[in-house]
Amino acid sequence: MSGRKNQQNFMRKAISVEEATQIVLSNVHVMVKEELPIMQSVGRFLAVEVVAPQPVPHFRRSGMDGYAVISSDTSQATIKTPVTIKVVDNIPAGNVSQKVIKSGECARIMTGGAVPDGADAVIKYEMTEEGGIDLDGVDTCRIKGAVTPEMNVSPIGIEVSEGEIILRTGIRIGPGEIALLAMFGVATVQVYRQPRVAIITTGAELLDVQAPLEPGKIRNSNGYMIAAAIMDYGGIPIMLDRIPDDSELARTQVMSALNTYDVVVTTGGVSVGDHDIIYDVTQTWDGDLKFNRLLMRPGSPTTYGLWNGKPLFALSGNPSACFVGARLFLRPAIRGMMGAELVPEQRMTAILTEDYLKSDRSTRFVRGVLSSVDGMLQAAPVGLDMSSVTVSLRDANCLICIPGSPNGYKKGTLVEVIQL
Repeated sequence: MSGRKNQQNFMRKAISVEEATQIVLSNVHVMVKEELPIMQSVGRFLAVEVVAPQPVPHFRRSGMDGYAVISSDTSQATIKTPVTIKVVDNIPAGNVSQKVIKSGECARIMTGGAVPDGADAVIKYEMTEEGGIDLDGVDTCRIKGAVTPEMNVSPIGIEVSEGEIILRTGIRIGPGEIALLAMFGVATVQVYRQPRVAIITTGAELLDVQAPLEPGKIRNSNGYMIAAAIMDYGGIPIMLDRIPDDSELARTQVMSALNTYDVVVTTGGVSVGDHDIIYDVTQTWDGDLKFNRLLMRPGSPTTYGLWNGKPLFALSGNPSACFVGARLFLRPAIRGMMGAELVPEQRMTAILTEDYLKSDRSTRFVRGVLSSVDGMLQAAPVGLDMSSVTVSLRDANCLICIPGSPNGYKKGTLVEVIQL
């Protein structure tokens, strides 16, 4: 029986990472909308576009500290022959003058203040000096340079016009978006709900994180790594009970999780061994298995399927393979469910800093360190290039994409990288 099973495992059809990515993205469905207080929306994706209810600025705004003037009054002013005019008002930011500036008059104004009617320019404070009290008992100012109409004045609507779309659907809400929302008085924000992602780890060798080590056992680091990744991607992780090497128990728990949560992620049990129980589940369930073998390393047995439209991501039990599978497929899926644009992981081009001579027909995703030297991006492999190694995940800031090749690649080759 085990021999026939292994023979079936080795006959799996392998597809490229690019094809697998498109399969995953084409089956993403956004979550329902929910409305949140503005500060709870940080990191979420906007579900409705936001239109400016008024222009910005909605008044003529001073661009600096100085005096609001009629520009023609300054046309003859120089440092040697300053022009003296009356100061009829003082306008701090937030105040609106009731004065209408007339020829021969000006108003002291602060940065961000509303330029009074009649004035058409602001001369900066450094180009003026106090002129003392005139014969009428009014403060005066000496203007030491000329200004042109609208100089240092931001006209109404120069930043944003009324009715302009300021935030589009699907944008991720960060500090800049929060600033705009607050500026326009948007106190609650419509976003897409975060998917609840169940995590099921498999394997009789796994111990709880607080358990003492035992011979032949390891602690369940994958479960916590995937939970942290899901939080980083925007989802809500729910860690379910670990499953020993029991196919029936695995089937029961996986199907229960699919019935309850939005996404299910399993780790382990997808390879070609007799105890790879998640493979057994995907061979007997009533779901739609999309792929279970990829032309990539690590993580070639990464598996993806749908049950009633809900995705199952079955990742390798090897830590680095598990991490790579989550990054390439789980991350864009979760973000897409939250309303982000459905795109593969973005790649950049860098120079390989050392030989990578492994022969392979599959694309390798090598943990690496990305740096900039003399304006050029360089990528260097880091740590042991083995799927079972965990420590290199701490040290890596990128995945170096090494295409399949019979001879590998020499130092200096241009390669694609995915920044972590």
